[in-house]
Amino acid sequence: MRDVVEIGLGKTAQRGYHLDDIAIVPSRRTRDVDDVSTAWQLDAYQFGIPCVGHPSDATMSPASAVRLGELGGLGVLNVEGLWTRYENPAKVLEELAGLDEDDRATKRLQEVYAEPIRPDLIAERVRELRAGGGTVAVRVSPQHTLALAPVILDAGVDILVIQGTIVSAEHVSTTDEPLNLKEFIADLDLPVIVGGCTDYKTALHLMRTGAAGVIVGIGGDDWSTTESVLGIRVPMATAIADAAAARRDYLDETGGRYVHLIADGDMQTSGDIAKALGCGADAVMLGEPLSLCQEAPAGGTWWHSAASHPSLPRGAFESASEPLGSMEQLLFGPADEPDGQLNLFGGLRRAMAKCGYRDLKEFQKVGLVLDR
Repeated sequence: MRDVVEIGLGKTAQRGYHLDDIAIVPSRRTRDVDDVSTAWQLDAYQFGIPCVGHPSDATMSPASAVRLGELGGLGVLNVEGLWTRYENPAKVLEELAGLDEDDRATKRLQEVYAEPIRPDLIAERVRELRAGGGTVAVRVSPQHTLALAPVILDAGVDILVIQGTIVSAEHVSTTDEPLNLKEFIADLDLPVIVGGCTDYKTALHLMRTGAAGVIVGIGGDDWSTTESVLGIRVPMATAIADAAAARRDYLDETGGRYVHLIADGDMQTSGDIAKALGCGADAVMLGEPLSLCQEAPAGGTWWHSAASHPSLPRGAFESASEPLGSMEQLLFGPADEPDGQLNLFGGLRRAMAKCGYRDLKEFQKVGLVLDR
């Protein structure tokens, strides 16, 4: 039974836990690290590591998305980003990389994202991704899905990601025709990932839309301002565990249809990734950590997709940091610092081996302890 705390007369709150609040407990068995597999599969698409690139222009260009795919992950390009607004956004990205927080960076973000989205550039970017030879995935917001979907689908993507800060299967509107996720997904012959969500009920309802994957979390990190703007903060360990419980119930409900959970937020190190997967996630969505690789298109600068919202931005602007290394070094090492920011998935493999698990499905059963 979840702890419920009375915060005042007639008002209670459920207790939730962040990834920093928990730790992994090794089992009685250990395993050779070379016998551990970090592979996972979404629909017909196989990946060597459970890494999805957060669709921020700071991290995902056509080139960096392709590179992530070559290294075993899934790069996701934002079709509402700079790459579909500018023929060549290199100068814009270079300018942004030279800003700091004192340069009214948020206002400048709003200005550069005011340029209209060009359908011809959506098609061109998908062609570039396709030419890279990997799985082609793009992100669109729920608000623009119906308008942009025909162009995206005609261009020929493999996976569609419908992502907002919070996405529900029961959006209500008295002014616009809302996106009916269940009807929309039913008409498609490709896997769709939807999110984010933060609780059991929303996760279960999103699974019932027919989605192949559900994003858990809102991409929260030190630069997210969703809590100060909206009052929403996601305790990721609890959110992932609740979504995993929803998946178990959905499996029983459908007789075996498995929906993948992608954790988005509160992850900076290999230990954070291991704990997210131990809570029940199938993969993690990485944003800021990938901004620190040499291939990041914004040169070490970081901002969330929602940081450029024209009226209510929800993300601070992080000025450029020195790259930690190549994307390959970031994901697979070698690491030259003991802080877990490099060799992210080598660290995951080592955690799985220390606990005796051979693959990600088994590792979801790992023991956890509350240590705060």
